[in-house]
Amino acid sequence: MAEQAEIAPLVGAARTFGAFALALATFMNVLDTSIANVSLSAIGGDLGAAASQLTWVITSFAVANAIAVPLTGWLTMRFGAVRLFTGSILLFTLFSWLCGLASSLQMLIFFRVLQGAAAGPMIPLSQALLLSSFPKSRAGTALAIWAMTTLIAPVMGPLLGGWITDNISWPWIFYINIPVGLFAAMMTWNIYRLRETPRKRLPIDVVGLGLLILWVGSLQILLDKGEELDWFASTTIVALAVTAALGFAAFLAWELVDNAHPVVDLRLFKKRNFWSGTLAFSLGYGVFFGNVVLMPLWLQEYMGYTATWAGLLTAPVGIFALLLSPYVGRRIGRTDSRRLATIAFCIFGLSMYLRTRYDTDANFAFLVVPIIVQGAAMAFFFVPLINIILSGLPQSKIPDASGLANFVRITAGSFGTSIAITLWDNRARFHHARIAESVTSLNASAVETFHSMRAGGLSTPQAASLVNRAIDVQSHLLAANDVFAISALLFFALIGIVWLGRRPTAGGAAAAASAAGGH
Repeated sequence: MAEQAEIAPLVGAARTFGAFALALATFMNVLDTSIANVSLSAIGGDLGAAASQLTWVITSFAVANAIAVPLTGWLTMRFGAVRLFTGSILLFTLFSWLCGLASSLQMLIFFRVLQGAAAGPMIPLSQALLLSSFPKSRAGTALAIWAMTTLIAPVMGPLLGGWITDNISWPWIFYINIPVGLFAAMMTWNIYRLRETPRKRLPIDVVGLGLLILWVGSLQILLDKGEELDWFASTTIVALAVTAALGFAAFLAWELVDNAHPVVDLRLFKKRNFWSGTLAFSLGYGVFFGNVVLMPLWLQEYMGYTATWAGLLTAPVGIFALLLSPYVGRRIGRTDSRRLATIAFCIFGLSMYLRTRYDTDANFAFLVVPIIVQGAAMAFFFVPLINIILSGLPQSKIPDASGLANFVRITAGSFGTSIAITLWDNRARFHHARIAESVTSLNASAVETFHSMRAGGLSTPQAASLVNRAIDVQSHLLAANDVFAISALLFFALIGIVWLGRRPTAGGAAAAASAAGGH
């Protein structure tokens, strides 16, 4: 937002309350990416949905959010940054209320799509408005405030979601947005309404947007429904695959023609740092977010954890993230960001390797250590990679580049979730078959165990059910360990992609700070 940079910074209480209002809205938005993770089992039980279907609650929000991000620039020019941001908060609040009222999985997914679309402009605009509130010399401080907010929200999400689910009911994970959203919207409007950005009517790339929705939507549905429909044995999955492929090809062709107002500027991928940084950023986030969703599902379905305890276990990921983020912020511009990103992927890989050592007897302390370690990786992940992505680009291209990178990242997170859960289910069936084969081969220990159950007063079907449950628990543990091992290898492999880019220029850090999230 070049026009907004000319507005004088806020001072005194106005800056403090303005930053608080923006941080509160951002917090609410980011919270909703993680608060539902520990509530999926409760939602499934209440709405009669299987674990493979429940990922739609996460992925529908993410896909709609990703598609809305590239539209932020056009919407800002059309309505103004302050009007758009305030309107997005109010719409997000409305759809949160409707999510809580949903009486079926289909209704919940529909309102999550609308909620995600409303959330799209909030992150980039919160950054732009926050940066306009501070002098340029304190851009780093503004970015640190935003980064701390986005790190605290994922920590609080599982804790808050777990407590609400266990002590009230899952719809309240959405209802709590109502007072927060209304308060944030009121404060934002009161403080920033006189700082509105200039408005201008611009054409929108309707064809490009339609093709984007077509191929991303088709591919996401394919990934979410593939397991249920037996993949390419289903004509529906084949049709979705063809639609996604043709839609993607048409999208590329359309966006690369002489288009004055493309929905995304694909020519940015000609820049070496942009494509290498975006690839590492999106793939890393996809692997990370897939595991974020998998972990509480496994804990609640097969390790006997309640939603509250699953939240308590996953929340400590924020400890190192909060402690190390200020250090990383100070190093940006003085240390090669490729080195900082390498540290992130090494720690991510280590965290996933440690998780492969999980077993069904693991206690809370043993399970939580890799999660705490992962927090250090998060601190080294976001800002260094944004710095690499934006380095060397002219200031006029920063908003489009940031928006496109975040679109790819969020989309990858949604795809990563579906792939992780599908891989987990497939590997669980594989391990279940192998374990069941060893049990039914009537080895001595299996026979002894079965007879002891019968001697304890259980009927044959009851004993068989208990044995099958034990096999389920073990097979899903082994499957989770397989996902963790693959994730570790992928994180280590991503180090090579980071080093395909050039060392970021000295101005890269400033560019990252001045437009760190979009339009």
